[in-house]
Amino acid sequence: MIIGCEIGFWVLLGLGLATRYLWRMRRLSTALLVAVPLLDVILLAAAVIDIRGGAEANWRHGLAAGYLAYSIVFGHRTLRWADQRFAHRFAGGPPPWKPPPGGMARARYEWTMWLRTVLACAIAAVLLYGLAWLVGDWSRTTALLEFGSVLPRIVVIALLWPLSYTFFPKKAGASGAPHASEGPFAPGTAGFNPAPSEGAGVSGEQHRVPGAPHTSEGFSAPGTAGSDPAPSGEASIPHASTPEAAGSKWTPRS
Repeated sequence: MIIGCEIGFWVLLGLGLATRYLWRMRRLSTALLVAVPLLDVILLAAAVIDIRGGAEANWRHGLAAGYLAYSIVFGHRTLRWADQRFAHRFAGGPPPWKPPPGGMARARYEWTMWLRTVLACAIAAVLLYGLAWLVGDWSRTTALLEFGSVLPRIVVIALLWPLSYTFFPKKAGASGAPHASEGPFAPGTAGFNPAPSEGAGVSGEQHRVPGAPHTSEGFSAPGTAGSDPAPSGEASIPHASTPEAAGSKWTPRS
């Protein structure tokens, strides 16, 4: 029964994600994903019926309570974990979220996960003792109590992770440098000055820093007092639109 529910969990999860991202059937996908945690409820109900029917409790019945506790606390995170990876692999979604690599942000994440572990163990303990109470025969539910005695050990072992990241934190990656698409030199901001493209001085558009005068206006524009004349000793080539180039005598307009 436990193996069947475990297989059914991953089958329903895979079908739910496939119908959402591959076959675009969102309603069916939602129904399949909602049915995933219900398997654990069915498993626990089967354990109750089995024990009340006269069977002696064993570790399998205790594992049913543990599965349900896990689904209550971590079920949503598990579905989101699988959803992000499936969407990234088959639907062109963004890369899956990853926990912080180090620093106090990673320590806070590990403490949050440890508190969730404590909550899951507490729910499992309540379910185990509640199952034993429903049976009403403590001689046949010893295995449930023994299974419950393992839960404090899980809490203590899981505590090693947040403690290690708190007292021996890993160095976080450099996050102060602005990304290419953000920060003071992002495209569209006043300080953005892209490198000129190859051949821009010949046929491309001239790149300039915002605020600097353009070559056709300002102090260095042709025809202004600040423009540089042609170097001495070199013949200046008249433009095709000037009177000299046209070969006609030019007289100023009155």
